[in-house]
Amino acid sequence: MSISEYLGIDLDYIVIGLAALVLILIILTLVNIVQMSKLKKKYKLFMGGENAKSLEDILMKRMNQIDGLVASNSKNERNIESIIKTLHFTYQKMGLVKYDAFREMGGKLSFSLAMLDEKNDGFIINAMHTREGCYTYIKEIIDGNSIITLAEEEKEALDIAKKSTE
Repeated sequence: MSISEYLGIDLDYIVIGLAALVLILIILTLVNIVQMSKLKKKYKLFMGGENAKSLEDILMKRMNQIDGLVASNSKNERNIESIIKTLHFTYQKMGLVKYDAFREMGGKLSFSLAMLDEKNDGFIINAMHTREGCYTYIKEIIDGNSIITLAEEEKEALDIAKKSTE
């Protein structure tokens, strides 16, 4: 009894099936060869230098640069935090009104200058120019108000300063 009689399949079909299988394997092998060729080209490009040592040197150099950038970034963050803390106590708002203190004087040489921080605390400087000289006064501002009565020009300078960051 032959194999084809035992399996009940014609031997021609077995040969055709095996030939198809061999053809599929040859195609897969060719695809793998092409992909390996591309991979080798990429590997050579990646290695780039004369040997693997040059690649290692490049990677170490980049890692050191990254470490430097991380340290620099941390320092910048600390500096920014310090600046923000200091900013709360700086004068951020300003109002300036120039005026003539006396009718006979011209040129608006007198002025009121209001300087406030973010909490509207600060001061108003009032400089009055006369023929005899210049007189300067300062009034303290707490939470946007003065305990001393303000002149019109001083009130105007204070209002301008309060609105300067809105």
